[in-house]
Amino acid sequence: AHEKRGLQSQPPPEEQNYGATAAHVRQRPFVSASRNGPAQRDYLIAAVLCYANLINFMDWFIVPGTLIDIQKYFELSDGGTGLLQTVFILCYMLAAPIFGYLGDRYNRKIILGAGIFFWSVVTLGSSFISESHYWIFFLSRGLVGIGTASYSTIAPTIIADLFEEGRRTTMLSIFYIFIPVGSGLGYVLAAGMADVTGDWHWAFRITPCMGGLALVLLILLVPHRTQRRTAAHRALSIYGTIRVAAERPDVHRTAKTTWCQDVISLAKNRSFVWSSLGLTAMAFVTGALGMWVPLFLHRAQVVQGIVPPCLQESCNSSNSIIFGGITIGTGILGVVAGAEAARRLRKINNKADPLVCATSMCISALCLYIALMMAQTNILSTFIFIAFGELFLSVNWAVVTDILLYVVTPRQQSTAIALQILVSHLLGDASSPYLIGIISNAIQAKNAHSFQWNFWSMQYSFIVCAFVGVFGGGFFLLTSFYIEEDRKEAEQ
Repeated sequence: AHEKRGLQSQPPPEEQNYGATAAHVRQRPFVSASRNGPAQRDYLIAAVLCYANLINFMDWFIVPGTLIDIQKYFELSDGGTGLLQTVFILCYMLAAPIFGYLGDRYNRKIILGAGIFFWSVVTLGSSFISESHYWIFFLSRGLVGIGTASYSTIAPTIIADLFEEGRRTTMLSIFYIFIPVGSGLGYVLAAGMADVTGDWHWAFRITPCMGGLALVLLILLVPHRTQRRTAAHRALSIYGTIRVAAERPDVHRTAKTTWCQDVISLAKNRSFVWSSLGLTAMAFVTGALGMWVPLFLHRAQVVQGIVPPCLQESCNSSNSIIFGGITIGTGILGVVAGAEAARRLRKINNKADPLVCATSMCISALCLYIALMMAQTNILSTFIFIAFGELFLSVNWAVVTDILLYVVTPRQQSTAIALQILVSHLLGDASSPYLIGIISNAIQAKNAHSFQWNFWSMQYSFIVCAFVGVFGGGFFLLTSFYIEEDRKEAEQ
């Protein structure tokens, strides 16, 4: 009976609402108290999926958490090291649409279980690769990206099918909160295991055990089939949030259009184009920071004489642990603060969303630039400004999704999100780790090999992120010029 819940209680038509406030639409109470039993099971299913999402993103950041050890073990240049994360994200990006297609047509539980099993086995296997077979390690990261794509694209749709609108938004927000939590714990786990065991390989042997538990829980607690909802259009974002665009009964349906027609229409939507470019700049900066910050801070500490050069079997990994904690805290606080700030400011300015994004991007870029400049003299100040930079960067994740959902018509939203995901990954976090690495290589090649130039090469490379952040702020500012017009057009 609980699988038919979405067809038994529908909210009444509401006044026009958009953005983050869409999450607060009124809804009728449950029809019957007899649903308490199934509802408790739904929460248990959601908890299992959240736990697996935690492991999913821990696997994303195990490599950055032990990057110094991995670079030394395989004798990789900065460019080759950056390529590790680029390969992972490219495979993830290319596999996600395929699993989305399969998830819409075949049993989602089987796909999820196969994905968890696959990425767990590959992660475990990568811990036994010898230093002479570095290309196999690269291949394994690409395969892990494919496995995690199966989970990231399908698990949110199951949660969306289990809950009605109000609770659905809350549960999916909780699900997505595990992205920064899992990312931060990935750093902490990787660095912690390397410290405890003296061998970075053990970091790749813990999450597969956690994945095995997730697989058992999935088999035992998640039903073989869940009723798919078709009464409302669901729009899922790549990173931070979900918003539900309910079909209004007073809006006439338009004729069906082809995919190419939708793409052409979206290309003419200036708010969508500029905000997508802003999101790409965010992803670029986030990808570079996530990959390189612990290594950059270690080189800064070597130059200052705080820590010795990494010559022993296991390198100092305290920076990864601290940065992991920063990622967890700023990720959660930034997403919540961004959504709340946009909600309040929207009451006095209809352009509040892109202006909030533009302001936070520019402040983030400034904080990151200050952190880079202070790294050679004051590590504590560097950590503080990196934390503020990440905080203001995280402010935008929820708001950017809101912008898309009210400037694009519901019938084009799935296509819009897919295009935004493709562009933001391809030109953003799939490119930036490798780009920063090859710039660092080029600088080192023109100067004498020394610990000082190892630090300077990474410092100068990172300045690119500050400039990209400023460009991102400019893209969101341009979005504010057109957002009211595009929103009105989407409402017609």
